[in-house]
Amino acid sequence: MGPAHRGISPGDGPLDRPTPFAHLRSPELNAAPADQLRLLDVQALDLRLTQLAHRRDNLPEHAEIRTVESQIVQQRDLLVAAQTEEGDTAREQTKAEQDVDQVRQRSTRDQQRLDSGQVTNPRDLESLQSEIASLAKRQDDLETVVLEIMERHESAQARAKELAAALEGLQNVAAEVVTRRDAALAEIDAEAAAVRSDRSVTVESVPADLLKLYEKLREQQGGVGAARLYQRRCEGCRLELNITELNEVRAAAPDTVVRCENCRRILVRTPDSGL
Repeated sequence: MGPAHRGISPGDGPLDRPTPFAHLRSPELNAAPADQLRLLDVQALDLRLTQLAHRRDNLPEHAEIRTVESQIVQQRDLLVAAQTEEGDTAREQTKAEQDVDQVRQRSTRDQQRLDSGQVTNPRDLESLQSEIASLAKRQDDLETVVLEIMERHESAQARAKELAAALEGLQNVAAEVVTRRDAALAEIDAEAAAVRSDRSVTVESVPADLLKLYEKLREQQGGVGAARLYQRRCEGCRLELNITELNEVRAAAPDTVVRCENCRRILVRTPDSGL
């Protein structure tokens, strides 16, 4: 009596082989063709939101504002330095003028003593005359110093005035750019709000399981979870399906949710798929 034949178990033969296009399907997921087409509408809205977010983050006004703000900081530093020099030279001029005034007052007193005739001693008289001459020389030197300081002070004043005007101009430019940026942001935000509203309405008619798969793939695939099959090419990865893959897609039921063999995105069939 020969050995007993064991029963067929999974994996023993043809009964366990997968269907030819099983790798293109989403396991146990079917959706009406209209629902799959609506998924493309959701994808288009999501792409638009991504574009708007990118545009929002990369407005040229952002770079303009950074540039002008940097210029404002530099201009303000220059202005502070000029104003500091203006203040320093003003104090320096005041001190020099006080020195001149002190010398002038002392010279005046000595001249009055000399003119009064109170000094009669020849040696004292000679000493007083020498001091008057020395004070005159000292006063002349100090007045020269005052003139030099006045020139530096006036130059610092003019420089501070020029820098203040330039700073005001930059601040006006910054305000104008901020106004343009805010207007652009408001426009983008308004469009994004409208797109989000359209999306919320559109997703209501997409089956929950299909939408869940789409959202998962969109997160994994850089924002694109579903792509149209157009002229035998996946518009997600831009690769053309080979003949074997095309035949498998042709053989799939209309409500079968198929996936791109290359990028694994949901592949939505349309009349332009070239099947």
